[in-house]
Amino acid sequence: MLAELEMDELPAGSHQNQVSSSRLPSSLVDLDRLSRNFWWSWAADGAAVFRDLDSATWAACEQNPCVLLREISDFRLAQMAADPLYIERVRELAGTFDRYLADTRLWSAPASGVSIAPEYPVAYFCAEFGIHNSLPLYSGGLGILAGDHLKSASDLNLPLVAVGLMYRFGYFRQHLRTDGWQQESYREAMPADLSVEPVNDGAGQRLLIEVAMRRRIVRAQVWRANIGRVSLYLLDTNIPENEETDRLVTGHLYGGDRETRLVQEMMLGVGGVRLLRALGISPVVYHLNEGHSAFLTLELAREIIATEKSSFAEAAEKVRQRCVFTTHTPVAAGHDEFEKSLLQECFGPQEIAALRLTPEEFMRLGQNGAGNSESAFGLTPLALRMCRSTNAVSLKHGEVSRSLWQKLWPDRDVNRVPITSVTNGVHSPTWVAPLIRSLFAKHLGADWAQQDRGAWAAGIDRISDDELWRSHSLLREKLVAFVRDRLSQPRNGESEVDEASAQTRLDPNALTIGFARRVAEYKRWALPLTDPARFVRLVNDAERPLQFVFSGKAHPQDQGAKLILQKVAKWAGDPLLRHRVVFLEDYDQEIARQLVQSVDVWLNVPRRPFEASGTSGEKVAMNGGLNFSVLDGWWLEGYDGTNGFAIGNSPDDALDADVADAESFYHVLENEILPLYYDRDEHGIPRGWVAMMKRSIATLAPQFNSDRMVSEYAERIYLGE
Repeated sequence: MLAELEMDELPAGSHQNQVSSSRLPSSLVDLDRLSRNFWWSWAADGAAVFRDLDSATWAACEQNPCVLLREISDFRLAQMAADPLYIERVRELAGTFDRYLADTRLWSAPASGVSIAPEYPVAYFCAEFGIHNSLPLYSGGLGILAGDHLKSASDLNLPLVAVGLMYRFGYFRQHLRTDGWQQESYREAMPADLSVEPVNDGAGQRLLIEVAMRRRIVRAQVWRANIGRVSLYLLDTNIPENEETDRLVTGHLYGGDRETRLVQEMMLGVGGVRLLRALGISPVVYHLNEGHSAFLTLELAREIIATEKSSFAEAAEKVRQRCVFTTHTPVAAGHDEFEKSLLQECFGPQEIAALRLTPEEFMRLGQNGAGNSESAFGLTPLALRMCRSTNAVSLKHGEVSRSLWQKLWPDRDVNRVPITSVTNGVHSPTWVAPLIRSLFAKHLGADWAQQDRGAWAAGIDRISDDELWRSHSLLREKLVAFVRDRLSQPRNGESEVDEASAQTRLDPNALTIGFARRVAEYKRWALPLTDPARFVRLVNDAERPLQFVFSGKAHPQDQGAKLILQKVAKWAGDPLLRHRVVFLEDYDQEIARQLVQSVDVWLNVPRRPFEASGTSGEKVAMNGGLNFSVLDGWWLEGYDGTNGFAIGNSPDDALDADVADAESFYHVLENEILPLYYDRDEHGIPRGWVAMMKRSIATLAPQFNSDRMVSEYAERIYLGE
C-alpha cells in the first residue's frame, strides 16, 4: 500500500483546505478535522455545531464547513471559543467521532458470520455521489442513493472504497425567467473550498492516472473525500498537463455532447481501475452502480490478458467473477449508447487490440443481441455480459428489467433472465429531522437506526399523539419559514424582491403536499392540472386549506421537460393560486431535506412502470409524512392500505391511465386525505391522521433504509450469487 493512503503523513501544506492551527482557538481546534470528514453531516448535532458557530456565514457559504472556518471573523471565533456550552458541544462531537473511527468491529453476514477483509474491500463505482450539498457532484436520485450507500457502509463498517469523478462545474444551477422558462448557469467548484484532500504518490508528488482516449494520453489527478470510514476517490482532468479539451473531460456532470459523455465514462471505468492499482487496493468485488462505469470490466480483462497471456474469453470469465452491476433505468432510451465510429475513435485500435478482439468483436460486447453489426454500443449490455450478478432496485423494476433485457438471453423464459433486485433504501441519520430524531432516541434508544421491526413498532407506539403531532407541526412551520425566506432572496442578480408578498405565501397550519423530483414527461408533473377548476376550489377551501410546494430541474437539453416546468411555474404564479402553491428554484439536497422532513403528504405520480424505485417517499415516511403515490417502485412493496394512500389501479401502460390516475388523485384527496387530516379532537389533534403517521413510520422506517439495503448487497450480492 503506497504512502499516499496515510493522509496525515502528507507534506506540510498539501492540505489545501486545512485551517491553520493559529486560525482556530485551542478550544475549537477540533472543528478543523471534523470539517474534513463528512461524518459531521449525519452525526447528531454535527451540522448544528457548525451552524451555531456563525449562522449567517453558514447560510452564506451554503453549509460548507471549510469555507465557514475560513470566512468567520476572528471576533466571532473568540466569542465562541470562550463559550463553555459551545466548547463542550465541540468536545462531545469530536469524542463521538473518535470513538466512531476507532470501532473496528466489521460487518458480518447474520447467518454465516462471514465478513469482507479490509485489505480486499468492495470497490463501488458511480458517476455521481450526493454526499452533501457542499460537495456538488450529484444531479439527482442516483447520486443521492450512492451517497447513502457509502454512509451506511461506513456505519456498518463494511470495507468499501468508492470511485467517481471530480466535476469542475458540477451540475447546473437553475433560475426561472419571469415567463417560467428554465435558465442554467454553472459555478466552478474550487477544490480549496471543498472537504477533499489531494492524493500524492510515494515520492510526495501528485498522483497522476493516465488513460488513452481520442488517440492521446489524458491524465487525471486524484482527490479524496472522507465519508466516515469510507474513502471516496475522485479523478480530475483539470490539470496543466492536459490539452484544454481534455481538461474538460471532468468538466460538467451530464453535460456536453456524446463524445464528452463517452470519454468521461472511459476515465471513470478505465481510470478508476488504474487508480486503485496505484493505491495498492485489490478489491474483492467491483460494484458498477449503473452502467456509466462499465468500461472498468474491459480494463480488468486487459490486465489479465497482459499478465496471463490469455484469450479475451478466458479473461472475461475471470472478470465476471469479480463484478456486480446495479441497473437503475427501466426504459431502453435511458441507457447510454454510442455509435460505432465514435467508440472506435475514442478507444483507438491499440486499446481494442490489447483486448485481443477485432473491432467487430469489440462492438458486439455492447450490442443488444439483435444481430445488427451497425447497432450502437450500449454500456448496459456490456455490464450485463461482463458481471456475474445484475440487480434492479425494486421488485417491480426487476420484473421490468428482465423483460427489457430478455433479448440478451433469447433461449430463456423471461422469468429466468438472471436479473434480481435489491430495493433501495435511504440513510436515516442523514434524512430524519433532528426533532424527530430526538423522539426516536427517547423512545427507541440511542441506536434507533439499527433497531428491528419489532422494536420500531413498540417504540413508535410509546410516542404520544400530542408529542408526535406537535413535533411535526413545528417542522411544517419551519418549512413555511424556509419557503418565505427563499422567495424573499434576490435571485440571479435581481436587486429587488417583493418581500411583503413572500411573507404571505403558504399557511403554517394548512395541509402541505410536497412534489419534488426531476422534471420529465413520464413523471407527470401536470397530472394535478388535469382539472384546473377543481384544483383551485380545493386549494382555496376556507375550511380545509390545501397547499403545494414544488421543486425540480429539467435536463438542459430536454426541451419538452422545460415546457412542462414552464407550465407548472406559470400555474404557481397564478393570482388564484400563488398564496397556496409555490415552486422553489434550484432543487438540491438542502431543499430536499426541508421538504421530506416537513410535508404532511408526499405526492408521486409517475406513469407505471417507469419508477425504478424512488427514495424521496422513504425519507418522508421516516419523518412522519404520508405517501400519496401510484403503486410503482418501492411504494408497491411498502403500501399496505393502512400506512399511506394509493393512486389508481390501472394496469401498466393502460391507454387511459393518465385520465384514470388523475381522477383517482382528486377522489382520494377529497374523500380520504382532507377529511382525515382535518378531523380534529377538542385538543386540535387529528387522531386518525396521527395513527396513520405512526403506522407509516413503524412499517416503513425499519425496512426502507440503506443499512438494510447495504447489508443485503453485502450478503446476497458481494458474497453470494
